[in-house]
Amino acid sequence: MKPPELLVSGSREEARLLDQLDLRRLPRHVAIIMDGNGRWAERRHLPRIAGHRAGVQSARAVIEACARLHVPALTLYAFSLENWRRPKAEIDFLMRLLREYLRKELPIIHRNNIRLQVIGRSDQLPKAVLADVERGVAHTAENTGMRLNVALNYGGRAELVDAFNAIFDRVRHNGAHHNGLDSFRVDEQMISDNLYTAGLPDPDLLIRTSGEMRVSNFLLWQIAYAEIYVTETLWPDFRCAELYAALIEYQKRERRYGGLTAADRAKSAASAK
Repeated sequence: MKPPELLVSGSREEARLLDQLDLRRLPRHVAIIMDGNGRWAERRHLPRIAGHRAGVQSARAVIEACARLHVPALTLYAFSLENWRRPKAEIDFLMRLLREYLRKELPIIHRNNIRLQVIGRSDQLPKAVLADVERGVAHTAENTGMRLNVALNYGGRAELVDAFNAIFDRVRHNGAHHNGLDSFRVDEQMISDNLYTAGLPDPDLLIRTSGEMRVSNFLLWQIAYAEIYVTETLWPDFRCAELYAALIEYQKRERRYGGLTAADRAKSAASAK
């Protein structure tokens, strides 16, 4: 399958890696923990905010590449519930940077038929930020291309708490239909249907930059069977070549979902004879 024409205009290394990709076996959903902005800045003797600004360029490149590859969904971990513990000056800069990004990039996102969605407790964001976010979500709501989820004020445990509360609120409201709580049972589909990502496939591939070996309270339910790819590359240095390398590694893996591969099943059958 020929790579999209617009993608081959990058560097020679990008073209080489892109040529190795099987475009018929791309993940349906890629999730990324964008880590390392602060370390990137520190190594260059720059303030941390310089790393955050540089990270925006990586986000732009990855969003564009995933959209052109026709990846159905991309989720970026932008701001966690725990990030409120950072210095106020840094938080204020991140919020200004988010608003700036939305103003500059929203027309491009819209032209590329990308649908923007925000996951997390966005209602707790500063009012001006929330207004810009809601404007962007509404503006792209009818788009039918890639779903771009930006995790803002997000925490995986908080998402599960919100999902369970939504379920039980519905049960209380429709208590007579369920014959009360005594007969009510929660199943996996019900939980999935009440997550922030309801209606989307679970991530097939989770990428984490900066070499840290943890999931940082990100999409805890959804990544149960995701392939995890960790790179030492800091987020501001992560570009299309690094994305293609992650996708190539993903395609080398056999996804078993707790079962056996075809080869393993054949060996097992042969040994049982």
